[in-house]
Amino acid sequence: MKMQDLEQKDVASCQAELLGLLEEQFKLRMQHATGQLANTTRLRSVRRDIARVRTALTAKNGAKNG
Repeated sequence: MKMQDLEQKDVASCQAELLGLLEEQFKLRMQHATGQLANTTRLRSVRRDIARVRTALTAKNGAKNG
């Protein structure tokens, strides 16, 4: 996921994306805890995608309020 893609989306779709990523992160953490996770690098990429979406949402909310 790239920041440019997130900048083009509206707030509602960014929030939906964030919700999906948080669910995926939870599932990956559970798989990791039970030893079923084969691709552990996916945890890192999901965590970074969550940070990107949250940054984009903060920027969009700042643009609305300011």
